[in-house]
Amino acid sequence: MPDATLRERVTSLLTASGRSDVPPFMVMDVMAAAARIEAAGGHVIHMEVGQPAAGAPQPAIAAAQAALQDGRIDYTSALGIPSLRERIARHYRETYGCTVAPDRIVVTTGSSGGFILAFLAMFEPGDRVAVTVPGYPPYRHILTALGCEPVLIETSGDTRHALTGEALLAAHRKAPLKGVLVGSPANPTGTMMSREALSSLMAAADSAGIRFISDEIYHGLDYAFPAVTAAELSPQALVINSFSKYFCMTGWRVGWMVVPEVLVRPIERLQQNLSISVPTLSQIAAEAAFEGREEMEAIKRGYQENRRILIEGLPKAGLTKFLPADGAFYLYADVSAFTSDSFAFANEMLEKAHVAATPGVDFDPIHGRAFIRFSYARLAAEMQEAVARIAHWLK
Repeated sequence: MPDATLRERVTSLLTASGRSDVPPFMVMDVMAAAARIEAAGGHVIHMEVGQPAAGAPQPAIAAAQAALQDGRIDYTSALGIPSLRERIARHYRETYGCTVAPDRIVVTTGSSGGFILAFLAMFEPGDRVAVTVPGYPPYRHILTALGCEPVLIETSGDTRHALTGEALLAAHRKAPLKGVLVGSPANPTGTMMSREALSSLMAAADSAGIRFISDEIYHGLDYAFPAVTAAELSPQALVINSFSKYFCMTGWRVGWMVVPEVLVRPIERLQQNLSISVPTLSQIAAEAAFEGREEMEAIKRGYQENRRILIEGLPKAGLTKFLPADGAFYLYADVSAFTSDSFAFANEMLEKAHVAATPGVDFDPIHGRAFIRFSYARLAAEMQEAVARIAHWLK
């Protein structure tokens, strides 16, 4: 009996915390299922994960190799290597004509590390933070794990699936919001906000005292019109970006934030305690990556071709409705003509057609059962093969 009591005590000590009870990021589960098919000899076309097929630009790789030859990879400042922060500030001048002081740049462990730092610095437990649906799932999950309340605001085709100031203020009137987070180009839709739409939304947030976070991780991957940075429109906005997407450096885990001056020191203290500093080798490579823009623009042209293949090919395969694919490398397709359960649809497409895509329920718990997200970040030949497989499966 004492042994049983001891086991019960040990078991109770090992119980997971309530804050860890967040949904899985479903795309990772799809990747695991695809890996099992590949381990059994199947050939899966990967359209589930937003990961470029290309590797990091050559200047980044060369800089990392040189740093390894030097032999010392030490800690850096918690805010990041000064020369990298200066290079990012220069990027804003060159790309957007926008002056951002290097002192306001914080290097992060990918955009994911940026979200954690931003949420901890800007919000208290219990604060309500607006996010759009469909939207990137970890927005909601990280907020929940940190004790905040994500407030889901639906978007529609009438606004090209962009959040409006009117919708934000309507949600704020129901119960006060402390913050709002938007992405443009957006994941999973690929839609973008015009300068006018973003300016109007930010003005509405400012009028109500709602703190504004702009996820700009897909900047550079814009096809319909140039992306606009929130850093250009307000020094009080917090901008999150990363080297993962445009620069093809997902596994390097390095990103950055542009933060309001008042938050620089609080975020520095958080970074000192949470991670000390961002991996030095990744920072060195990231600074050099800016010299690989010619390579990256060639890769972007490949995404544009992939986008064309899907926009022209999927309707012939039977998927005739999808959201405007303005940027990023995603196409969010309506599959309601075939199913009322996008999770089951994605599973069957993986098992029978060996095409991996992510069910919309990952991005939208309200209407996501009618949608599938396709990533077109891989090779054109794979996109063509995927269209052919889907057409054969659905006929």
